[in-house]
Amino acid sequence: MKIVRFTLMDDSEIRYGIIEDNIVSEFTGDLFTSRIATGNTYPLENVQILAPLIPRHIIGIGKNFVDGGVEKPPVPEMPILFFKPLTTVTGPGDKVLLPRGTEEIKFESELAVIIGKTAKDIQPSQADEAIFGFTVANDFGATHYFHPEGHWTIGKAFDTFCPLGPVIETEFDYRSARIQAFVNDKVKQDATMDRIITPIDVMISYISRFMTLMPGDVILTGTPAGADMVRDGDIVDCFIEGIGHLRNPVSAS
Repeated sequence: MKIVRFTLMDDSEIRYGIIEDNIVSEFTGDLFTSRIATGNTYPLENVQILAPLIPRHIIGIGKNFVDGGVEKPPVPEMPILFFKPLTTVTGPGDKVLLPRGTEEIKFESELAVIIGKTAKDIQPSQADEAIFGFTVANDFGATHYFHPEGHWTIGKAFDTFCPLGPVIETEFDYRSARIQAFVNDKVKQDATMDRIITPIDVMISYISRFMTLMPGDVILTGTPAGADMVRDGDIVDCFIEGIGHLRNPVSAS
């Protein structure tokens, strides 16, 4: 099931729907527990797609993929984790803004997990039960704001630095996901999940030890090799087959 958050071209009201055969069927109610069909349907080309949700929290993991041909290290006892504020969220097609005085920023194409159930102190074998669905994320960072002691918060926190979309896919085999990124239509990233260091089920279990995961939490699961710097005028297209394209221009204003 592909869930989309959208507006109509002549109406700013934010709506939710399910996409099937290029038709959006609107629903109301709670995204995670009580979706109620309204009976309204719209051709997909007549809607404006937004970020598929406003997360409750955004948790990212760093340095979680190895390049092809490189031996994977053991799963770390303490993965590199960070938060991104909700003001980083933007949707497909929206501009990603360069911070004032900054000429380049780094993109990172990622698979994002949307949590759908409360989870505390769970085992990796229980992680799938907590997952509602998946979307594509682009975890931008202004790397020159990274603190030399390992503090990434400022560099990851600028407004528009977390595009999400285009949909939430609830039926997706994340263990075989292929993550790609294109800059100005040139391939920059292309890797499968066999390159991940801390697997997603282990990651969710670990995070649940120190914070209670709740419906609407989004976990960015790391980016493959090839993430690079982009500048004003570049267009970054993150793609995961089965979920879709997340395409955003980078802009100085």
